[in-house]
Amino acid sequence: MRGFLPACLLALLAACASRSQTDKSDWEMQHQGELVREAADAAPAPELPPYPRRENLTEFFVSSASDFRFFVDRSSIGVKDRVVRYVLVARSPSGVDNVSFEAINCAAGEYRIYARGHSDGTWTSRPGGWQKIVPRSVQRWHNALYAEFFCPAGVAIADAAEGARALERGANPLSAAPNSKGAVGNSPAF
Repeated sequence: MRGFLPACLLALLAACASRSQTDKSDWEMQHQGELVREAADAAPAPELPPYPRRENLTEFFVSSASDFRFFVDRSSIGVKDRVVRYVLVARSPSGVDNVSFEAINCAAGEYRIYARGHSDGTWTSRPGGWQKIVPRSVQRWHNALYAEFFCPAGVAIADAAEGARALERGANPLSAAPNSKGAVGNSPAF
């Protein structure tokens, strides 16, 4: 009996100490997206990535209603504090590339553009505010990246490798809305 009280105290201390940082109050759970946004806004702007190289681009399906083709530079994918950053390339039917460095806040379902790319391989950095990702049938590349690749069920991918695998497979296996076209893979059209 003499060892019982210290053992109970030790067990109680261990239980209190093991409380995970992921345990959150109801308020924190309800305002998770706002907290992530505030943390991302308070952090210094991310360093601009290298301009995308053709061999690093993976095409992903957006919509049969769009004539544009969409790619993500696999080497640019980064995940920090539940925010996924990446370089997007939207190629027009005439072959003109629209390049942007963007982020998706998975907790809030928002995207943000940090910089626009130019044909000479340079960036213009003009970070915009967070914009809500709204369901669309046309111009839905942010919807596709959010729901099918980078934020399945609103949860950020664990790391860049998971994002690259999802793009190569045509969808994240945890996605509730798998990409109907399947993996497009690396485009030999470059």
